[in-house]
Amino acid sequence: MKCLGSQAGFLVYSRLWAPVRFFCKLKRWKEPFRDSYEYSRLLQRYGGTKGLQVIHAQIITGGYGQNPFLAAKLVSQYAERGELSMGDARKVFDCVCERDILLWNVVIQGYAKSGPFGEALNMYDQMRTRGILTNRYTFPFVLKACAASGVGNKGRVIHGHVVKVGLELDLFVENALVAFYAKCKEIKISHRVFDEIQDKDLVSWNSMIAGYMQNGCANETLIILHQLLQDDTVGMPDHATLVSALPACAQAASIRDGIWIHSYIIKTGMKVDAALGSGLVAVYAHCGCLDTARELFDRLPERNIVVWNVMIRCYGMHGHAHEAIDMFSRMVETGVKPDGISFVSVLSACSHVGLIDEAWKLFYKMGDYGVGKNDEHYACMVDLLGRAGYLDEAVKFIENMPVEAGKDAYGALLGACRIHSNIELGEEVAEKLFVLDPDNAGRYIILAKMYEDAGRWEDAARLRKVIRVKTIKKPLGYSAIALDNVVHTFGVEDESHPMTSQIFDTLERLEKMVVQDKAVV
Repeated sequence: MKCLGSQAGFLVYSRLWAPVRFFCKLKRWKEPFRDSYEYSRLLQRYGGTKGLQVIHAQIITGGYGQNPFLAAKLVSQYAERGELSMGDARKVFDCVCERDILLWNVVIQGYAKSGPFGEALNMYDQMRTRGILTNRYTFPFVLKACAASGVGNKGRVIHGHVVKVGLELDLFVENALVAFYAKCKEIKISHRVFDEIQDKDLVSWNSMIAGYMQNGCANETLIILHQLLQDDTVGMPDHATLVSALPACAQAASIRDGIWIHSYIIKTGMKVDAALGSGLVAVYAHCGCLDTARELFDRLPERNIVVWNVMIRCYGMHGHAHEAIDMFSRMVETGVKPDGISFVSVLSACSHVGLIDEAWKLFYKMGDYGVGKNDEHYACMVDLLGRAGYLDEAVKFIENMPVEAGKDAYGALLGACRIHSNIELGEEVAEKLFVLDPDNAGRYIILAKMYEDAGRWEDAARLRKVIRVKTIKKPLGYSAIALDNVVHTFGVEDESHPMTSQIFDTLERLEKMVVQDKAVV
């Protein structure tokens, strides 16, 4: 080992061996600590699993096994090690005869963070059955477990408990309710709870911003962000705010907001970690600034799999398949192991420009990295073959898949049938999709357009009638314009805007002006 300078070497030596000496000291102890306070300090200082077990043994032999405060500390320490250690945490909890609210909250929190989430709800029910009074710290953990378990009805019942015990105006609980309803896809209820919060803090705003983004509402996310910036009672955005807002900027292609966030990060000296870095790269790439995205990517000090995947997807999205493949290779060379998203991104890039040989090589390499193939990967290969005109090969590929083909694979094949005007195969594929994806109007419309292209108007009308009878709604396209930091959206024959009459009046005047100008010419 290379010799270090005397003082620096001593410091490094001390730091390396301090935990070992400490553990050995623990092993030699024969007399217990004087009181629980010293045990508590020791639990906070020492984080190793073996050291925790030794301290746990000392607590028991020292006669403090029934101390609920120390038990809560032990449960918290075990819970921080993840789901595998929750069994040890539960044993500590079960051994205590007189459990206070702190101990109950800590074990519920452990299950809510690490799982199994259903056990957090079971503990909450036991707590209420035994008459233990809940407090403001109980409900956020339970609501988090409800959202993670996908049991929205249970969460609504717990919301009722919140009101019953008089905590519906507690900020800590209200923020948890905002996050809970958003994660359960009840974004309108989430916003209603948010509006009822009297003194919103930054967590309140962050919960609402993240909630809208989790529900795919990019424009609403940016609206809430602008409202936050106009609120003088709350501090400026933090890391959590920007991590949630950047994907909205990318999805809405709002380069203005993206540049503002980037400038804000630089001005405040905020560290650009992988989460912020991937968000910024995605914003510039989605807004067409691919060179800027790449320059930012190259300057990032921290690049994890998420950052690499974003850059690969960006190249593929802009039709630069060779660059996407090169980026994939660089990622592997740096020691970052690709995941399923990496392969979907690079296979999709190959598909869009017809790099068949390269795509097959990558497809067969997936097993080398321990990445399992799912419907998205198979759909990429079907799309690759279909776009290139190899429809028969695409059909054979689907038939030989080790798993049953899903809507993504058949959807890719139907799209290829439209490109190459193969109505017979398109009809067969569409019939399968009508079963696999019955509420997707796009499937019906693709086949209807194929009929129209072939002049089969009656068949096209029949399909469009099916859409009306089944009340299958197609997502409508819309135009959006930002005015005074507010995004206004307009759809076809849309009269929902509060200024509809003024807008149509203006359009009529503009139309008359155009007609007059043409007459003069």
